[in-house]
Amino acid sequence: MPKVRANNLTMNYDQQGAGDPLILFPYTSADHACYAFQVAEYAKHFTCISLDPRGAGETDKPDGVYSTELFADDVAAFMDALSIPRAHIFGLSLGAAVGMWLGAKYPAKVRTLSLHSAWPRTDAFLKSVVEGWRVMARAADSIADLVVLGIFPWCLTPELYVTKPDYVQSLADFVRSRPAQPADAFLRQTDAVLAHDVESQLGRIGAPTQISFGRQDQLTSTRFAERLTSGIRGSELVIFEGCAHATIYERTEEFNRRTLAFLTKSR
Repeated sequence: MPKVRANNLTMNYDQQGAGDPLILFPYTSADHACYAFQVAEYAKHFTCISLDPRGAGETDKPDGVYSTELFADDVAAFMDALSIPRAHIFGLSLGAAVGMWLGAKYPAKVRTLSLHSAWPRTDAFLKSVVEGWRVMARAADSIADLVVLGIFPWCLTPELYVTKPDYVQSLADFVRSRPAQPADAFLRQTDAVLAHDVESQLGRIGAPTQISFGRQDQLTSTRFAERLTSGIRGSELVIFEGCAHATIYERTEEFNRRTLAFLTKSR
């Protein structure tokens, strides 16, 4: 896997495909491989560059305070290091939070924004859930166990567990196959989630933007939809029926088709 030095980090990434650059930033605790189902399709049209973020995968995991704005600074520095002047930016959950900061702080670097399961500012409900994860992280044998047993039920619908148990197990096996995340790195990443507040910056985003939610998502539910669509001028909203937070796994074919349509029309 290639690595590059950016913003005082050694950052690991994966690159596939050819075409305009599309940078994909993972969700909390995940590495670049979390978007494998999307990259398989997107790479037919774009140069897909999937990152390991600060604190996860094979990228450095330094001490200090993490924030969604700092993650955006990392991406901007990464782009400079690879001489990428402008790119499509894609993220789900934490990745979407980072994408908003990138679009607001570095607008010249952002061709389009794909914001999936996003939220403008952490509210009391989301804070309570994430604080629960942090309690579990301090007691768990591994962060992979926390993700599978403590976070998956917030990201996947009960119907998926009941109707496709083998598929859910395959997702769990995948999580456990990836490089282990230390508990302290998970805690620093979730510090960033808890402190996230980009709401006052949304008006600075000028790139074409697609915003999506899962209809059954509780973490970042459609309660955030109006604030995002009104804050980001000209943005389009997509609701995926029958799925929760992890739309990329529950409605993969539909997700890929509708998001790819947005990306290709914005080239």
